[in-house]
Amino acid sequence: MFTGIVERTAAVAAVQDRAGGRRITVRVDERPGLPPWRPASLGESIAVNGVCLTVVEARAGGLEVDFDAVPETLRLTTLGALRSGDEANLERSLRVGDVLGGHYVTGHVDGVGTVLQRRAEGDQVTFRIEAPRRLFRQVIPKGSVAVDGISLTVVEVDRAGGWFSFAAIPHTLERTALRHRPPGSKVNLETDAFGKWVLHALEEIAGRGGDARLRELLEGGPGED
Repeated sequence: MFTGIVERTAAVAAVQDRAGGRRITVRVDERPGLPPWRPASLGESIAVNGVCLTVVEARAGGLEVDFDAVPETLRLTTLGALRSGDEANLERSLRVGDVLGGHYVTGHVDGVGTVLQRRAEGDQVTFRIEAPRRLFRQVIPKGSVAVDGISLTVVEVDRAGGWFSFAAIPHTLERTALRHRPPGSKVNLETDAFGKWVLHALEEIAGRGGDARLRELLEGGPGED
């Protein structure tokens, strides 16, 4: 479990295809002004661009970390397109007693979106993200969404147009790889976990002959891709 508060970025040091998947090696960013990095441990869960991965090897005092990504992960997320030299967001898993600064993020990506637009508005930047149609019943204005593992608040949702927007403050742009996401970039999306459970429960009720109005509302959303 994560919070969507990215700890820092890391450079992709190497990408190596192996039988059954791909080995991804990242080198942790230790630039001035960042909090000390706690060395990564074997078997630890770390979110890489919002994807929960397991540390399989760590070197250089825990600053260079290896992960193995299976074919399903590579196919359903942006990790399949990672190349040496790319920058990735990192977040350690949530520990009991930690401050929850964002929202509950599982690290299980729901789909891949595309940056349609980024527009400077004062000292912040507004992003417009095209998303798979099937996700839009789980995205609401003022709700939470994780984009490449970053906890963000949805500003506007255009279900007919197939996009939603959010605003990134300077701190977010400085501390995450979002600053390197121009229009056309692909991003990992994870919708709010609690919202998914509520939607699932309502669909179960409707499927058992529940209230006709409830069934009408559930069936009125955008169709699947």
